Amino acid sequence: MSDPVRTLVFTRTTDYRHDSIPAAVAALQARPELEVVASEDPGDVARSGEFEVVAFVSTSGDCLDDAAREALQAHVLGGGGFVGVHCAAVTEAGWPWYGELLGARFAGHPEGVQPGTVVVEDAAHPSTAHLPARWGFVDEWYAFTQVRPDLHLLLSVDGASIDAGDHAMPAPHPQAWQRELGSGRSWFTALGHGDEAWADEAFLGHVLGGIAWAAGRY
Repeated sequence: MSDPVRTLVFTRTTDYRHDSIPAAVAALQARPELEVVASEDPGDVARSGEFEVVAFVSTSGDCLDDAAREALQAHVLGGGGFVGVHCAAVTEAGWPWYGELLGARFAGHPEGVQPGTVVVEDAAHPSTAHLPARWGFVDEWYAFTQVRPDLHLLLSVDGASIDAGDHAMPAPHPQAWQRELGSGRSWFTALGHGDEAWADEAFLGHVLGGIAWAAGRY
């Protein structure tokens, strides 16, 4: 068995704060595949080089200082991994490079959570290989702008399965993807709003596969 992935789980918020953050941290800390340091201190992001993966889990707002931004950028460009989960998309709007790191910018979502059908776009990826081709899930369904053309799409949501309102996107409506920057890897999923997600083994497998990919374990 390979060594656990040393992972910084960063959950600082300066805007909306998800009630599910404690459940997310507990679920990730309980996994033997990971060696987790959980933090809301930008100083720990400034130590990004000490981790294989820096995971922003439902962070929000401008939550980093200059030292943390410089360290995170150097970490990824130098070969490290980044993972963003859910509200990580609503983070660091004042830092242009974060849009490159994430691969898109948050545009909004319909009011509340609702059931939808997730479509697996790449069934060979470690974060999706365990999922059915069409996967029923309940979440907020994020829409995005400034979507980079080099994203490798992993999951989309079937637009006919949700009431997207003003937040409809042309198919495929992205929900999870990966991209490479410099020598590093970035993986993002828009799923993960509620406590229920973090008790769902299929969703946890999705996130764990993303972390393993970002760490270069695949």
